[in-house]
Amino acid sequence: MIECVSEQAMKILLAYSGGLDTSVAIIWLQKQYNAEIIGFCSDIGQEEDLEGARAKALRTGAKACHVLDQRDEFVRDFVFPAIRGAAVYEGEYFLGTALARPCIARGMMEIAAREGCGAIAHGATGKGNDQVRFELAAYWFNPSIKIIAPWREWEFKSRSELMAFATQQKIPVEASAAKPYSIDRNILHTSYEGGVLEDPDKEPPAEMFQRTIDPRKAPNQPRDVEIRFEKGNPVAVDGQAMGPSALLAELNKIAGEHGVGRADVVEDRFVGMKSRGVYETPGGTVLHKAHRAVASLTMDREAMRLRDSLATEYAALIYRGFWFSPEREALQKLIDAVNEPVTGVARLRLFKGNLMVIGRNAARSLYRADIVTFEDDRGSYDQRDAGGFIRLNALRLRTTAVAYRGSTTK
Repeated sequence: MIECVSEQAMKILLAYSGGLDTSVAIIWLQKQYNAEIIGFCSDIGQEEDLEGARAKALRTGAKACHVLDQRDEFVRDFVFPAIRGAAVYEGEYFLGTALARPCIARGMMEIAAREGCGAIAHGATGKGNDQVRFELAAYWFNPSIKIIAPWREWEFKSRSELMAFATQQKIPVEASAAKPYSIDRNILHTSYEGGVLEDPDKEPPAEMFQRTIDPRKAPNQPRDVEIRFEKGNPVAVDGQAMGPSALLAELNKIAGEHGVGRADVVEDRFVGMKSRGVYETPGGTVLHKAHRAVASLTMDREAMRLRDSLATEYAALIYRGFWFSPEREALQKLIDAVNEPVTGVARLRLFKGNLMVIGRNAARSLYRADIVTFEDDRGSYDQRDAGGFIRLNALRLRTTAVAYRGSTTK
């Protein structure tokens, strides 16, 4: 039995979702730590009944449960910066869960300080990335906070055992033996993992997907959409200005109806194993594509090359839980600086799961038709300059050829 910190009951803030793991955690933490449990629910656009979750937490034994609306905060302060930075993990994953965790942790630590909690707890497993993300963020805000991760301590070894305990304790949960995979949802994405998805060669069940239609069943007519950016941030859809979460929600609806945004990924977790995740990121997929379309007109070539060369590192920092770190903040300053000129409009076409750019324009476009044209070659660009340019760039290659193969230079 774990000893209590003092004779007075420990006060623990639990990141609570209303799901299986955290519902069981309320009872387990109370018994194991003689603890007073305060629940924390973050609204990051998961479109769940959080007031219902709050009521459930209280029925299960929590003394209080806070519900915090973080939707605009999540999109403005986490999603949009990642889009400006072209942050895509291992080429396919748009970091929906990885971006949500530091946002939730920031809100959680605010409530923990307000409630005077000496400890926090979460429902992340000991095999995943979320434990790292939550805890690194928590230590950033309070270096002395006590962190309890039930999955690393309790006697339960599987979700099946958790379901059996929940049934015994009369805790209603959505998970079942018939649908054992885990679902995580927020306004940026829905992710699915575990259970039937643990075989990477098995196609995901068609009925699993929540927010994108099967591309084969999508409308037979394409949908064109126009997105306006200001300094790298999306601000309007089809000419209508919108706030951060409203804009992303609108694009989720449009893209989801046309089957855009699905990804089936085998990724490398930070803890060292490969895992399979299936993701739906409809609006986020559109925004990444649209941002690059506008950046291609407005961002200096070398600035974009530098940003893109750092994008892999930037995405890895986010994925591994280092959103709140000196290195991520330093990278963000560079990313935001090169996004200053990224103001303009991208037009995209969505059709049966496909997404293509069909146009882009910007007032400060670096694209010069008078320079690039093949039709009129007078004045703007002297093609004769290219010869010297090529010879200078070839100098090291020609020198190497002489040294290695004995060729001559003339």
